[in-house]
Amino acid sequence: MRVFLVAGEPSGDRLGGALMEGLKTLVPDIEFDGVGGPLMEAEGLASRFPMSELSVMGLVEVLPKFFHLKRRISETAQAVLDTQPDVLITIDSPDFSLRVAKLVKASSTIRTVHYVAPSVWAWRPGRADKMAKVIDHVLALLPFEPPYMERAGMECDFVGHPVASEPVATPQEIATFRATFELGDTPILLALPGSRRGEIERLSECFRDALHQFISDRPEFRVVVPTVGAAADLINSVVPSWPGDPVVLDPRHIGADQASAYKRAAFGAANLALAASGTVSLELAAQNTPMVIAYKLNWLTQKMAERMVKLDTVTLVNLVSDTRAVPECLLDDCVPGKIAAALNQVADAPDAQRQAMDLTMDRLGRGGEPPGLRAARAVLERMNA
Repeated sequence: MRVFLVAGEPSGDRLGGALMEGLKTLVPDIEFDGVGGPLMEAEGLASRFPMSELSVMGLVEVLPKFFHLKRRISETAQAVLDTQPDVLITIDSPDFSLRVAKLVKASSTIRTVHYVAPSVWAWRPGRADKMAKVIDHVLALLPFEPPYMERAGMECDFVGHPVASEPVATPQEIATFRATFELGDTPILLALPGSRRGEIERLSECFRDALHQFISDRPEFRVVVPTVGAAADLINSVVPSWPGDPVVLDPRHIGADQASAYKRAAFGAANLALAASGTVSLELAAQNTPMVIAYKLNWLTQKMAERMVKLDTVTLVNLVSDTRAVPECLLDDCVPGKIAAALNQVADAPDAQRQAMDLTMDRLGRGGEPPGLRAARAVLERMNA
């Protein structure tokens, strides 16, 4: 069996790596081709070009790279057509992935699977109908997504979210982390302004000023800033002006396992977190870390989003638990005063989010079969149906 996979950013690489591991468990002689990052390469993929070329988000950020991305779309689709795999599996990054699938479907009958349902329940609801013309089967991370995909004419399986099966920090790991970074028993505030350069540049000043206001009232807090290798230089350049004697968790000079252990322990040790919108809210929920979500976009992207977004929350914990337990400071509300007030609100009642976080993890598949294996099984069962 031959599988062509396409992932465009680190979260997709993580999903792809777990899916590939699951497929190898079920089909030991499977062959892989496509585009991915280090986790997919560790499972046997020789990426056709660096996945980092595709890690672009937002209209303003995409425009300067438009022609290069368009060329990569054509190259990737042609590679699929040339190799004739049994299935094409695109992973997230819908603006790239679905264009590849469209070109493939226009010239072949190759089966197409898309992993991570686009958020049609939040905005651009017509995308599901367009997607159904080029995608046969969707693997959904969230339990409420299959009806949206099926209504448009696609097969869809909820396969669980990978964060629900990841290990949580042990008391020993937390104690070791605190000792290593000389944090003692001081309360910890995690600051997570995103992993992409554009996000960090938009949010770092706002985060800094909000933290100054919060820590002026609560000087006992220390700030810890986990980051990824690609963003480490930028983070290290902005945090010296932040309060709370920040500790940056820079993964570049330690092994991947140690970096993951430090991040896991930081999430587990934290009393509170200020985070950009995204999957990080689920990672915090898995560690029972109460949070405030803050996010803003470039002006043009924001104006488009304001016209299209259909929901009153974007935080996945709120959506999956069907609550509004996690405070949000979004778009025009992403200002230091409102963020600091929300942080104080959560610090005063840290247990108010616990029930919503537990419910979220249960609904995402905590305690069940690993999502990568569930996804692999769904791909194979639908192909053989």
